[in-house]
Amino acid sequence: MKIGILGLGEAGAVYAAGFLAEGWEVAGFDPADVPTPVGVRRADSVAEAVAGRDLVLGLTGMKAALTVAGQAAPYLGEAAVYADMNAAPRELKRKIAAAIAESSRAVFADVAVIGSVPKYRHRTALLASGRGAAAIARLFGGLGAPVEDLGDEPGAASARKLLRSLFMKGLGAIIVEAVDAGRAAGDEVWVREQIAAELAGGEAALERLYQGTYKHGDRRAREASAAADLVTELGLDAVLPRAISHVHALAAGPEGLRASAPVTARLLDAYAGLPTANIGDATERLGLVDSAIGPVWPGARAVGRALTVWTRAGDNQAIHEAVKVAEPGDIMVVNGEGDTSRALIGELIAERARARGVVGMVLDGAARDAEVLAEMGFPVWARAVTPAGPYKFGPGRVGVPIAVGGVVCQPGDVVVGDGDGVAIVAADQAASVLAAAREVEAEEARRRASIRAAATVMPGGTS
Repeated sequence: MKIGILGLGEAGAVYAAGFLAEGWEVAGFDPADVPTPVGVRRADSVAEAVAGRDLVLGLTGMKAALTVAGQAAPYLGEAAVYADMNAAPRELKRKIAAAIAESSRAVFADVAVIGSVPKYRHRTALLASGRGAAAIARLFGGLGAPVEDLGDEPGAASARKLLRSLFMKGLGAIIVEAVDAGRAAGDEVWVREQIAAELAGGEAALERLYQGTYKHGDRRAREASAAADLVTELGLDAVLPRAISHVHALAAGPEGLRASAPVTARLLDAYAGLPTANIGDATERLGLVDSAIGPVWPGARAVGRALTVWTRAGDNQAIHEAVKVAEPGDIMVVNGEGDTSRALIGELIAERARARGVVGMVLDGAARDAEVLAEMGFPVWARAVTPAGPYKFGPGRVGVPIAVGGVVCQPGDVVVGDGDGVAIVAADQAASVLAAAREVEAEEARRRASIRAAATVMPGGTS
């Protein structure tokens, strides 16, 4: 048998070693600087790795799976089986199957690994679906791997794998939380003993799940997120699966599970100067506050972390409470129920807020003292300006999710305001939106330069 392996990471290397031990010929490709398993012929391209192979394993990871399948398809032989072994949503598996069918006569197999590859190696239990499922059952079954053939539907194996992942990844996340909490409390040994006593594999099982969660946190976070999407498709609540994904994502980061704000001062600095229009383009116009909420003085601009306030119409008692707990870099975002009959803030409360490090305010309500706010250079966005002062009786809430100008704002979200208006970016999406908005900004700069260059050329071809 001639095998091609795309992706020579941990799983790829283990499968390669197992196939070589069976006397099979193995070629592999990986663009990353990873070691080449002993006995594997390292190819210089996807095409070279798959040409003439009887079986090709896609082990690249979910992100690259579709792209790599498209690159491999034209070079697959008519009798080849292309097995995508990445944990991925059903729809992605279907797209990969379509990419293989579009450019080749090879058959596709959706293969899901449901055991520990480091432990069972090439004999790890598998689920298989798609037109190539029977071939996978025959080939891997001959090596001693239990294979369950789920039929011809691409994505069926992966969907079942994701259902299993809800438990396995959830168990890993719970173990990491409990052990790290035990360590922080000085009781790690006792916590480990309690968990190990409940696991069939004892301390060895605990350690495998604990270390595996940290080692593969990023990949497992994506897998748990895909499982959460499946749960949503099934009409069930996905809060727990998304929390599991979040724990794995934290484990993959440099701080581990240490509590830290997703929006850092460095991230806020990176948003400085970025137009709200570019942010809107990058988010498909979502997260833009009602255009009736605008700057109370020309040139106002601010970027900050949302300190949310929900107050009764025309009443600013809760805003005074918010000022007391404000931190440098906060921008106060206030649901004033859209009332414009009384100003929620003026120069004095703005001065107190600025002294606490507040960088601006967004009001779904009215403000006053516009000229003084401009002299102070304190940015405020509001629905209206009125000289009428506020009530101070309450009630109100600070640090709760609110709606402002038709947009949901959570405490800690990124808030950007400029002459066009206000954009709110969810904290957990702030980094990705920043990158997308910078791309929009760069593309606009290129287009402006092209327009200007064209404008310098006269109709007769002279400049």
